Amino acid sequence: MLDMKKKKVVVAITGASGSIYAKLLLDNLLKLSDQVEQVGVVMSDNAKEVWHFELANREYDNYPFTFYSKMDFNAPFASGSAKYDTMIIIPCSMGTLGRIAHGISNDLISRAADVVLKERRKLIAVVRDTPFSLIHLNNMKIVTEAGGIICPASPSFYSIPTTIEEVAQTVVSRVIDLAGLEQESYRWNEG
Repeated sequence: MLDMKKKKVVVAITGASGSIYAKLLLDNLLKLSDQVEQVGVVMSDNAKEVWHFELANREYDNYPFTFYSKMDFNAPFASGSAKYDTMIIIPCSMGTLGRIAHGISNDLISRAADVVLKERRKLIAVVRDTPFSLIHLNNMKIVTEAGGIICPASPSFYSIPTTIEEVAQTVVSRVIDLAGLEQESYRWNEG
């Protein structure tokens, strides 16, 4: 591992479909605790409902990370002075993306994203909708031009995944790479 500094990571979970991506990311961050100093998590109310509907549980309550309410502007990552390195929005709803693209900081998720962008830190938005409208594409362009990374939840299949979790993990592995964390995962044409 080249960068020995542990990272401070914000994970935001919105109400877009794709709770499995958020669950797998949290699972992976647990395994990468030697590289991560702190994980702050904020979930929208819709995210909790979608998680329950899609995964038939409320296991997000069982993670040892610090959870913040969506309106808690006292969360450390609501300010650049807390020096969180990376924010991952997984899954990222198009409404959330639109608010970020236009600087509307009306909850902790959009405020934290605004902070990460203004501080020139890493914002990764794992968008899940399909198809994209021109409004979605324009918002992705704006966020990209502001320094964010748009990482569509588009799984790869060259690792020959056999379960839904393995398919979803192909996206999560890519997100972990983008966040600058070291992990063991399938690499194209590497023996």
